[in-house]
Amino acid sequence: MPLFYVQGMPIGGVSIMLALVASMGGFIFGYDTGQISDILLMEDFKLRFATCSNPVDHNSCEFSTVRAGLIVSLLSIGTLFGALIGALVADKLGRRRAMVCECCLFVVGVIIQLATFTVWQQVAVGRLISGLAVGALSAAVPMYQAETAPTHLRGTLTATYQLFITLGILVAYCIGIGTRELSGAASWRTLIGLGIIWPVILGVGILFMPESPRWCAAHGKVEAARNSIARTYGIKKGDTANMHFVNSEVDDIVNQIENEKRIKAGWIDCFRPANKTLYRTLLGMALQSFQQLTGANYFFYYGATIFQSVGIQDSFVTQIILGAVNFGCTFGGLYVMQRFGRRRPLIIGGIWQAVWLFVFAAAGTAKDPTENKNIGTLMIVSACLFIFGYAMTWAPGIWILIGETFPTRTRAKQGALATASNWLWNFLIAFFTPFITSAIKFRYGFVFAACNLTAAVVVYFFLYESSDLSLESVDNMYNDPDCKPWTSHRWAPAGYSSRHDLVQQTKAAQSHKPLASGALEEKYIENTSEDTKIAPNGGTKAEYANGAPDAHGYAAGNGHGTPTTAGYATRTENAENGFAH
Repeated sequence: MPLFYVQGMPIGGVSIMLALVASMGGFIFGYDTGQISDILLMEDFKLRFATCSNPVDHNSCEFSTVRAGLIVSLLSIGTLFGALIGALVADKLGRRRAMVCECCLFVVGVIIQLATFTVWQQVAVGRLISGLAVGALSAAVPMYQAETAPTHLRGTLTATYQLFITLGILVAYCIGIGTRELSGAASWRTLIGLGIIWPVILGVGILFMPESPRWCAAHGKVEAARNSIARTYGIKKGDTANMHFVNSEVDDIVNQIENEKRIKAGWIDCFRPANKTLYRTLLGMALQSFQQLTGANYFFYYGATIFQSVGIQDSFVTQIILGAVNFGCTFGGLYVMQRFGRRRPLIIGGIWQAVWLFVFAAAGTAKDPTENKNIGTLMIVSACLFIFGYAMTWAPGIWILIGETFPTRTRAKQGALATASNWLWNFLIAFFTPFITSAIKFRYGFVFAACNLTAAVVVYFFLYESSDLSLESVDNMYNDPDCKPWTSHRWAPAGYSSRHDLVQQTKAAQSHKPLASGALEEKYIENTSEDTKIAPNGGTKAEYANGAPDAHGYAAGNGHGTPTTAGYATRTENAENGFAH
């Protein structure tokens, strides 16, 4: 049975569970990101792996810029290659089995880190191997969530990936503040070793979730695709009243895949101008790059060190506050991205983030925060307000877009390229931040502020609004020559006057009530193309396509995609018009 309804669509409990379980992939990344900032300051870790003038005094130990950069950033190098490999693995094995394999690989990396005693290179290599798994998961998880989640909850459910990243960061901070008091190697080994728990939860839990229906259909498993969709809607096979939702969505997916199979897709196809494929590849890579260039990881990777430099006595506590702000505000981000779409939050978020980074950098540059308590306080407040905006907009928004912007035929590969660009900049920021901050100090914030403003401009001129649309309709929108990014919020599939009309008709279909516009009541199917209709009497597609009137006397479609007397367009053989068979 459906758990609840959203805009007239049944939603099953499995939809919620698959989002939460798959998002453990984000938790793994967040935990690994959050722990390293604290580990670099732990006494035993410094005595073992830093350069010490007195081998028994941790205060005499310091990490060189290169060594600290490599320990932190080799995870990002692994994620870069993992994201590219992950697309191939996810396409070959399926989204779920790929995640299981990647969880096993992450555990191997953790074990390598735990097994070291005095060799810092082993810690770095372990993080490199774990990074391969994290990168592959970052490609597979958002794609799996976007392909499996019901259309009208896709934004919220995909954004849980980012929510779990922030939760992982916060949990790592909290565990770190506890384990730092442990004696010897237990202080850092406990923090690292607990990281094995999270991939076990994901690897086991994902086996109980449905496979991506689009992957199933692409591999000829149509019945498996039907079962996956039925489970996400909470519809049982005997539920004839709601089964039409499932059948129509399966039909649309199969037809879309059949159209795409006519041209075999390889990596080179991601860079072909036709159907705006190259456009979307470059857009995805740019958006993922800008997510890193917002400057968020400047605080997450080196937060403890930054807050020490502004005169905070216990930087661990301040970092927990920052992590809590990040996690708490991401809940707001789930609402913002679902309620206000994609473009507007990203534009406003980019401007907001730039303002507070400018304040942070200007305050730190004007006066020494270690000598002026008010300046230090202002810098912490501005950092928290920056994270507030980031967690509400750019943090969840980009992962949502990566799952819904690309066509099915090249989605895995384009998603991998976009995610790889994220990890590339992740590495560059992680590795070079120590060098840059030693040279220009807090003026580094001005660089990130400029990047945020640039990102807002890119979103305005190049990103299309994809909220409330199926993945197939998003593809049609990008290929509509009359649709521009700044007008895309008004675009709607054929048969609908507006995006609002699409939503309202979906609600009316479920309630079987006349539309507010006064149009005749018509029962229609909301599916991945949003524009598929059936006759109120439940007539077959063939009967409806032949133009025969139904039991209520409403004229049916003529099979050529032209409007009926009720004002609705019917299915068509022509995929370019955005209709399914």
